[in-house]
Amino acid sequence: MTSQLTTSTANPVLRVPPASPAAAAAYFGASLAFHADVSDVAAALAADGDPGFVVVDSRSAASWDQGHIPGAVHLPTALIAEQARDLLDPTVPVVTYCWGPGCNGATRAALALAELGYQVKEMLGGFEYWAREGFEFETWEGRERRTADPLTAPVDSDDCGC
Repeated sequence: MTSQLTTSTANPVLRVPPASPAAAAAYFGASLAFHADVSDVAAALAADGDPGFVVVDSRSAASWDQGHIPGAVHLPTALIAEQARDLLDPTVPVVTYCWGPGCNGATRAALALAELGYQVKEMLGGFEYWAREGFEFETWEGRERRTADPLTAPVDSDDCGC
């Protein structure tokens, strides 16, 4: 009996074999260089001192007013080329976000900033997961916080153990 899978016998998950450990390490290492987790961003912003990055909300003014991360810079993607140099220090890394996982606005914003020479990461989950994980946000009416969604964040701990 052979340990190698064939396309006729493999289940859908293994029909295409996993990458080699070296290729997987390169891929996942690169992924972490491009992405930041909502919880990690929140923890860095909540810690004493300078987090070492700035958060950029790339959505429209109406979306910003509906809710945004406290301390974020509002810079809609369409205005990045025109306003980034006035709003952002080119020596400080940027973390972009948009609505959520179904939106690629943060990716477009990250691309625009990278093309201008900024070091940039995209915050996975966007504003949706920021709010769903129970982190405080600002609206045009003031600050809000929702109860953490137990499908996205631990309810009994500040640490998910990831």
